[in-house]
Amino acid sequence: MQLTLDQARGLCRMAALGAGANEEAAQSLTASIIAAEAEGLTAVGLAHFIDYLEAIEAGRIDGNADPVVTRPALAVYLSDARGGLAHTGFDRTIDDLAKAARLFGVAIFSQKNAYTCGALGYFTGRLAAQGLVSFAATNGPAVLAGSGSIKPVYCTNPMSFAAPAANGPPLVIDQSSSATAFVNIRKAAEDGKRIPEGWALDASGNPTTDPAAAMKGAMLAFGGQRGANIALMVEVLAAGMSGANWSLDAPWFSGGPDSPGTGLFVLAVEPKLLDPDFEQRMRDQLDRLRRRYGVHIPGRARAEAAEKATARGVDVPKAVVQRISEFAERYSA
Repeated sequence: MQLTLDQARGLCRMAALGAGANEEAAQSLTASIIAAEAEGLTAVGLAHFIDYLEAIEAGRIDGNADPVVTRPALAVYLSDARGGLAHTGFDRTIDDLAKAARLFGVAIFSQKNAYTCGALGYFTGRLAAQGLVSFAATNGPAVLAGSGSIKPVYCTNPMSFAAPAANGPPLVIDQSSSATAFVNIRKAAEDGKRIPEGWALDASGNPTTDPAAAMKGAMLAFGGQRGANIALMVEVLAAGMSGANWSLDAPWFSGGPDSPGTGLFVLAVEPKLLDPDFEQRMRDQLDRLRRRYGVHIPGRARAEAAEKATARGVDVPKAVVQRISEFAERYSA
C-alpha cells in the first residue's frame, strides 16, 4: 500500500495512542519511525513499529513514563527513561544538549532504563543537522557472542557517527557491532530464506545459515575478535556509564512484561571551535571521495530516499498497515 508521509504519520500517532501511549510519547516515537521508513530503513521503520505497539500494550514500554533528566555537570545530561521510550528523554534534551556543545565544545547525553531505540542514526543525524559532529552507542538484550565465546553476551550494540557538510546531506554512519542487524535474521526466518555464512552460530556453537537456528544460538560480530571488542566498548559507553542493564541482564524486547532497560550514550561536538571552515572542508572531502575514488558516502542514500518519500510517499506491506490500523482503531473508538 502507498501512503504519504502525513498519512503514515497520522496512522502511527493514532496507533501509539491506541496502544496506550500518551501524546508526547506517541509523537516522539512516530517521528523516529517515519524518519526511518522515509530513509529506506524499512527493517526499523513501520514493520518494527509493530514491536513498539505490542510492547506498549504488554507493558514492556511504559507509554506514560515521565523521563527524569538531571545535569550532574554543565556539559552532561543524564536521563532516566523510567521504563519508557528511548526517544522521549532525548527529544526533551536535544536543544539544551546542542547549546551546551556550542558553549563548552562537547556535551554528553547518557540514558538508562529505556526500550531499544531503533535507528541510532536518527539521534546523531539530528545533531548533525544542527551543525554538530556526534557519536552514539546503545545496547539491548544479549544476542551476540563475545570474543572466544559461543553464547550471547552482548546485543548487536550499534554505534553511529554523523558530521555536517556544507550545502548537502550530512555524513551518517549507522552500523551494528554484529555482522548484520538482528531484524535481518528475524526477517529471513519469517521469509523462509537462508542467511549468509559468518552471520551466526546455532545453539551448539556451530556456524549456521538457518535463521531459525541462529535465533536460538548467537549472532557473530563483524571482523571477528575486533568487532566483538567494539561491542564491549559500546556496552561500556551505553550501559556501564549510565547504570542501564548490561545486555546479559536485559529482558527480551519482544516478550514478557519487563522493559529491557537499555542504555544510550550520545556525544555532541562543536567542530567550528576547532575549525570554522569544517563544514565546507567536509563537503569538499566527501565530494572528492565520491567523485574521484568511487567511495560510498553513508547518509547520502538516506537523504535522497527521504526526499523522494516526501514527494511520493512510501510503499508499505498491506499486512503491516493492517496491524498498525488495529491499534489505531482503538484510539478512534
